[in-house]
Amino acid sequence: MDINKTVEILLVEDNDNDAEMALRALKKNNISNKVTRLKDGEEALDFLFCKGDYEGRNIHNLPKVILLDLKMPKVDGLEVLKAVRSNKDTEKVPIVMLTSSREERDVVEGYKLGVNSFIVKPVEFNTFMEAVKDIGIYWVLLNELP
Repeated sequence: MDINKTVEILLVEDNDNDAEMALRALKKNNISNKVTRLKDGEEALDFLFCKGDYEGRNIHNLPKVILLDLKMPKVDGLEVLKAVRSNKDTEKVPIVMLTSSREERDVVEGYKLGVNSFIVKPVEFNTFMEAVKDIGIYWVLLNELP
């Protein structure tokens, strides 16, 4: 992986099936060919803060949006969200939390920590594809960043 390539969408998803569906939806709708997929929260923190395998990456080369799974091994999505929001270099990056959890406390905690959007992953394939397409269109093509 070229650690300094432009990344528009950072997809942080430990489930290979969910990640593959999201990538297919984005590709099918020509939303972005600049997607980087990471498999857990620890890798996401290393990427965003230029540590470990990503040492030497330009910290100012930030994604336009982070699609962040809530429940992941090593470091969960809420911990990643908290770290991103507490750093001046990354605090304004839009984060869309994706989860299969319908627990109210997860949603409340996500918003308290500064998530931009919280979306429950649809289980049905076509519904999931449509949701990812809509996320990509809004956050990558329509949204204006500061």
